[in-house]
Amino acid sequence: MAVRRAERHGDLKFLWELLRAMPVAEAAEGHAEEAGMDITKVSSLIDDTLSAGASDVSEALRPLYIDYLTRHSR
Repeated sequence: MAVRRAERHGDLKFLWELLRAMPVAEAAEGHAEEAGMDITKVSSLIDDTLSAGASDVSEALRPLYIDYLTRHSR
């Protein structure tokens, strides 16, 4: 939900936060190899970020999603 809202509203600040958090979230979920690849390939990082809600990495990013949705639910 958070990524879809950010995309609809052009919220580049939140999407940038997710981009920065993605390698750490992937490493936390046991995807160390993919996390290393993301650091060197921006296109892979962007794709992973926009589809993170459909993967196990979403659990590591949950605090960011909840904070974002809470701040924008008003």
